[in-house]
Amino acid sequence: MDNKTRTRKSKHLSLILRHDPGSVGLTLDASGWVSIEELVKAASMTTGELYEIVNTDQKKRYEFNGDKIRACQGHSVEVDLGYEATQPPELLYHGTSGHFLEVILKEGLRKMDRHHVHLSADTETAIKVAKRRPLPHVLLVKARNMFIDGHTFYLSTNGVWLTDRVPVQYLSKLD
Repeated sequence: MDNKTRTRKSKHLSLILRHDPGSVGLTLDASGWVSIEELVKAASMTTGELYEIVNTDQKKRYEFNGDKIRACQGHSVEVDLGYEATQPPELLYHGTSGHFLEVILKEGLRKMDRHHVHLSADTETAIKVAKRRPLPHVLLVKARNMFIDGHTFYLSTNGVWLTDRVPVQYLSKLD
């Protein structure tokens, strides 16, 4: 499969598994899983194409469990991924656009239409996330302080840290 086709099918897979399974007539179970057989039929792709997309996805957005597949995080549809609360490292990072920086530094990070705010364990990943948008910026999150103050964190199976929000007092702009 060429890169253009893989990218198009990957974006369609993300739409189905994270945001709108009903667009192809699918329903995710309570934990976000769907049958691989049903997915490939509904998404008009082969099982081989699905495995190629999942195995070449640099962010490791998807996971398999036997004959089922789901997205690891980033859902806007209601799912319970079953992640257990986990103590975060001292610092985490968030990549964002300069267009949002003023509001974020005034109001903190909010999950918006997703289930969680997504945070990175390293600056390199946060920089990659930030560079997907104009005027990239990386924010430093004092995660250990948040945790001590009662905020809950989860670690997804692909290494993305998740929390409900990041109040402004735990944020600073990384120079």
